[in-house]
Amino acid sequence: MPAAPRRALPRSFFARPVLAVAPDLLGRLLRHDTPDGPIVLRVTEVEAYDGHNDPGSHAFRGQTPRNSTMFGPPGHLYVYFTYGMHYCVNVVCGPEGRASAVLLRAGEIVEGADLAAARRPNARRPSELAQGPARLTLALGIDRTDDGADACAPDTGFRLMYGTPPQAGAVRTGPRTGVGGDGAAHPWRFHIDADPTVSPYRAHTPRVRRNPVRAAADPSGTL
Repeated sequence: MPAAPRRALPRSFFARPVLAVAPDLLGRLLRHDTPDGPIVLRVTEVEAYDGHNDPGSHAFRGQTPRNSTMFGPPGHLYVYFTYGMHYCVNVVCGPEGRASAVLLRAGEIVEGADLAAARRPNARRPSELAQGPARLTLALGIDRTDDGADACAPDTGFRLMYGTPPQAGAVRTGPRTGVGGDGAAHPWRFHIDADPTVSPYRAHTPRVRRNPVRAAADPSGTL
């Protein structure tokens, strides 16, 4: 008999290789009990990051204060701040010390849609409320203070639940969004085919560093 959709996933679910956990998170539910009320997300898009084996991972070069949660027990949330304005949330996987995690890229708000809409007033339709990792954390009310929260414990405000996995053949995979260098070709982005909440794929765009001498000589700002 399949598990009840709202039953919590056990820690053993996350204590597996990240490439096993990532596609298996599709269709699962993440609940966040916020001061304004509960909100529940059905996961529709994820990306896997495999620690020291993965040049695209924050943990590729070892442990830092920023990524230390990735080296902890599985089932905890790793939340980081990016581009000076956004938060992203990951679920730590594998054995403690392995530093692998799954980025939650997108999902469908299945409970608390009014609350998510209030946090995301620029969303034009319900499918856009959590369509992308920054939108997802904003809609769910997740920030850096939630880094390290245990999504397998009953008293942290977060619960990852069984939900309903997608039908066989409905999972698609491809390169991760915005990842360049040696990790660009890894087909470690997983999403539910044709789901309207999945975010558009964007390839990595190398940053262009401005030459301060040329910039001073060109007041128009174009080089």
